[in-house]
Amino acid sequence: MSNEIIGFVGLGSVGEKLAKNLIIKKNKLYIFDINKKTYRKFKNKNVYICSSLEELIKNCTVLITCLPSLSSISNVITSISKYVEKKHLWIEMSTTDRNEMIRLAKFFYKKKANVLECPITGGEHKAKSGNISILVSGSKKNYKRAFPILSKMGHQILFCGKLGNSSILKVITNFLASINLLALGEALSVAKKNKIDLGLTHKAIKISSGNSFVNDTETKVILNGSYDVGFTMDLVKKDTDLFVKLAKEYNIPIDFGKIAKKKFDKGIKLLGKKSYSTSIVKLLENQCSIKLRAENYPKKLIDKNPKQKAIEIK
Repeated sequence: MSNEIIGFVGLGSVGEKLAKNLIIKKNKLYIFDINKKTYRKFKNKNVYICSSLEELIKNCTVLITCLPSLSSISNVITSISKYVEKKHLWIEMSTTDRNEMIRLAKFFYKKKANVLECPITGGEHKAKSGNISILVSGSKKNYKRAFPILSKMGHQILFCGKLGNSSILKVITNFLASINLLALGEALSVAKKNKIDLGLTHKAIKISSGNSFVNDTETKVILNGSYDVGFTMDLVKKDTDLFVKLAKEYNIPIDFGKIAKKKFDKGIKLLGKKSYSTSIVKLLENQCSIKLRAENYPKKLIDKNPKQKAIEIK
């Protein structure tokens, strides 16, 4: 990592946390975001705020993007494509479309530059602590080059093979989380109507065969009432639409996929696209005239573990 100069584009709720884990004394981090307010969170002598994407790409050897939509990724890559050189490695850390990822990678390949897709999974709280999981696709050579950088941001790192694989796997894992969130909303509602304490319900699920990552994390902020999971309804819609698209390509019948799409489309309509994804359970709360609450649950998720050494999952 000491020989690389990193440029980071996309300083939203997750990108900001990933970028901060890359700030070290020896290297200056170049950053850019269309929302200039995000720069207030980067008061560090080793951070250089770029006035344009051109300035950023001309000063870095590694470009990292963490952006909210397919169009924003495309806009960034097409904007900097003419400045790409052989020295550059693009690391894409968003959730994106496999075909779009492969298409945009060609801008780098034409300049004999390199590309890795490295979507993250595990929640905003783990992005902050540097213990997020990372799914990596591309060439093994680029993976080895990027590993010291990825190690600063993540804990469990899995190499997934050719470019495009990580995009598919990330969409699959996000889909499973969304389905589990919907199911937990129903489970908590059944417990509530049967006058079972929801704190007790959460603990019972946690030690049972019904436990999951979502119950370990998102259930807590639902029971608190903040719903603050750092992930919004429009991002779930993007992921669900991508999952449906992947299944449709091979004519796979996906009953749960259709249910999830319908539910979150309704959630966006009634609650707004920038409402937290966990607030989807409000639809049940309103329909059943209940509040899914319990005492002593956190307003926000915090990973209390210190930064763990990065490991390659074999």
